[in-house]
Amino acid sequence: TAIDRFGRLGFDGASTRAIAAAAKTTMSSITYHFGGKEGLYLAAAEHIGRSIAEHMQPHMDAVEAAFPQGRETAVRVVEGLLGALAQMMVDPASAPWVRFLIREQFDPSEAFERIYDRSQGRICGLLVRLVAVARPDLDHAHGAAIAIQLLSQAMILRAGRATVCRVMGVQELEGAALDTLLATLRANIRAILLSDGVPR
Repeated sequence: TAIDRFGRLGFDGASTRAIAAAAKTTMSSITYHFGGKEGLYLAAAEHIGRSIAEHMQPHMDAVEAAFPQGRETAVRVVEGLLGALAQMMVDPASAPWVRFLIREQFDPSEAFERIYDRSQGRICGLLVRLVAVARPDLDHAHGAAIAIQLLSQAMILRAGRATVCRVMGVQELEGAALDTLLATLRANIRAILLSDGVPR
């Protein structure tokens, strides 16, 4: 309930009284368990970070257990990692997390740090390392920029869902439309990571 309210209304706009009422509990329970509004907000961030980590952990663990050394293998691993992230983004369960996260992108607080430390940082770090294997011709800054651009192609499926649906001419991201988007994501990954030359 708190994640949904904070995501929709922001920290200042969300009322702990309204959160308690929607959760069918008392204001005193928020104080008892979280110490107040700020503690509840940080607990919401911890939950988001943990939830993303739980979803992505099997994929990330598999990458780290057998980290690719060759270019082609690294590209396939990036396809798998971002494919898993894209699938998480189209799952309706991700909507309140992403709404909360987008607010934190504009005005990062300790909540952003907690989410980043629990999940986003590991995902981004792995992508940067994988891009370095796939594109050894690039310096760190260019490789990191590519990792972020590829990450954004998965994130847009939730963060820009209304626009994606409108452009694709669908009401929901499923079926043939989703298959096309995922196939295009894979093609983009291959085109970028198997090309040569420094982006200008």
